[in-house]
Amino acid sequence: MNSKYLIGIIVAIIVIVGAYFALAGSSNQQTIQIAGSTSVQPVAEKLAQAYMQKHPDVKINVQGGGTSVGITSAQQGTADIGTASSKPKDSDAQGLVQTQIAKDGIVVVVNNANKISSLTLNQTKDIFSGNVTDWSKVGDSSGTISVITREDGSGTRDGFQNIVMGGKNGTPILKTAIVQSSTEAILQAVKGDPNAIGYISLASLSGDVKAVTINGVTPSEKTVSDDTYKIVRPFIFLTKGQPTGIVKDFIDFTMSPEGQTIVKQAGAVPMNS
Repeated sequence: MNSKYLIGIIVAIIVIVGAYFALAGSSNQQTIQIAGSTSVQPVAEKLAQAYMQKHPDVKINVQGGGTSVGITSAQQGTADIGTASSKPKDSDAQGLVQTQIAKDGIVVVVNNANKISSLTLNQTKDIFSGNVTDWSKVGDSSGTISVITREDGSGTRDGFQNIVMGGKNGTPILKTAIVQSSTEAILQAVKGDPNAIGYISLASLSGDVKAVTINGVTPSEKTVSDDTYKIVRPFIFLTKGQPTGIVKDFIDFTMSPEGQTIVKQAGAVPMNS
């Protein structure tokens, strides 16, 4: 038999056998779907990466969309775990099991060129309500303030509204504020506008923007953990009923010392802090 022909047959057999085992392996792969808060998303992604390294037969898909998406996805069962960065209303929480995986500070951020480095809670409220419209009213900078906020349904916005603006029946955020649909969009908008102000998750804070102190307190793991920083909200995993199987195992991993270390490395404040 021609040696080239024989080699061709052997290669074909190897390819077929390899494809068979690949397909057999993939058929045994288990998946976890996670969707919701864009603030929780980076933390969930790091947890998922660590878990998949330990469990090669498990695939975890993490998506954003906002807290409202996390709640709805958990309720409807389109996600195994919904993520939220604010506590669901009682009417939305029926049938859902909540696991708080971390605490997070909502950080008020300005452009790096802004001379403002501190605000009081009342000044922040006045800016976001439109009562103060120029930086000269609150510090050494000057210029018309560009207010940037998150969309309705965002857990970050809900947390900010509840803590800074006085709740659902409190002072509304300025109607003409620029609305962005994700933490990253807020970051980019503030980075690109010297007069902008917005709010983001502490877990997503980067050198692209400047965090201001609130009532003289710098947002940090320590000040969020001990509640001296006042704009704090929970990071929550939501499941439809009690979690079971690999979903329960992943949540148990998240709450373990190893998982909580990953939470900290991702920029959130662990529950055992």
